[in-house]
Amino acid sequence: MPNPLHVGLLYGGVSSEHDVSILSARNVARALEAAGHRVTPIRIERDGRWLAERSSDALHTHGAPSDGTLVHLAPGAGRDAVVVMDPAGAMPLGLDVVFPILHGQNGEDGVVQGLLDALSLPYVGPGVLGSAVCMDKEVTKRLLQEAGLPVGPYLTVRAASRDDLSAAAVGSALGWPVFVKPANSGSSVGVTRVVSADALAAALDTAFRYDTKVLVEAAIAGREVECAVLGNEAPEASVLGEIVSTAAFYDYEAKYLDADAARMEVPADLPADVSDRARALAVQTYIALGCEGMARVDFFATPDGGVLINEVNTIPGFTARSMYPVMWAHAGVDGPALADRLVQLALARHERDAALSTSR
Repeated sequence: MPNPLHVGLLYGGVSSEHDVSILSARNVARALEAAGHRVTPIRIERDGRWLAERSSDALHTHGAPSDGTLVHLAPGAGRDAVVVMDPAGAMPLGLDVVFPILHGQNGEDGVVQGLLDALSLPYVGPGVLGSAVCMDKEVTKRLLQEAGLPVGPYLTVRAASRDDLSAAAVGSALGWPVFVKPANSGSSVGVTRVVSADALAAALDTAFRYDTKVLVEAAIAGREVECAVLGNEAPEASVLGEIVSTAAFYDYEAKYLDADAARMEVPADLPADVSDRARALAVQTYIALGCEGMARVDFFATPDGGVLINEVNTIPGFTARSMYPVMWAHAGVDGPALADRLVQLALARHERDAALSTSR
């Protein structure tokens, strides 16, 4: 494989997290280029078109239209699978690896991962299965419970049967407050903190705008801590980080728009035994859910010393306020080294899987 690598940076997307993806992509492009790699940004517009840019200078500000070249895809063609048209005709980009930095639906739920598999292109992050199960919060919790790993109390509500759920049943099972969230969403999009029975119906209405399946989760009295995991068959866990929020609920605005809503504490100030247990759980979670490449595992650390798994993000944010790169930087893996490690892991997995498929 050549060095430097030609990396296709796939960003934007059709989900509600399009703008967050742009912020992440800028940082990833800088890190890849600092590591010596060549980057071609490929922006997925809100209408679903794929547009290739000439250089990373074309990573636009929010909402700006792209002037890139429309991309055509050739399944099974590997390095020549991503094609643009110029006056001389079809021109394959010759990508060595793809770095998807897409958040939310159609980005980290296995859809793009399956497409990249069909194109025979290596890509950063978990494959189809790991991406799909981690995107669906209910499936994540059920698999973790089956593996004997700790999660908080929750109820699942489907759109077709939401009238069967009463506020009294929610209060009896989970108490108040609760969090109501779409099963398949990220960055706290569609999530509502509900403090009393009379606000439940409106919160369900909000969540059902984004998904046909909704989780109602008990509010956990605890600190929100996170762990970055990196690797394929032998994953490693970073130090823990903590989101210290001044907001009652760490929602989309607090995460990305209000610089004063929260701060990051890395490493998290926790007893050593709690930190060690959470890091071990992060690796166990990663393996149980079929993750490879990277993921961020989020926890609640409770006052009694307990640790509960909250959720898993298979394409964590790489914005200036994102924990995944900060936690690895604290461990001595700076942005360029992390970006390079991720593309090398992608290439290794692709080579491994290609060898497996030819030996069957």
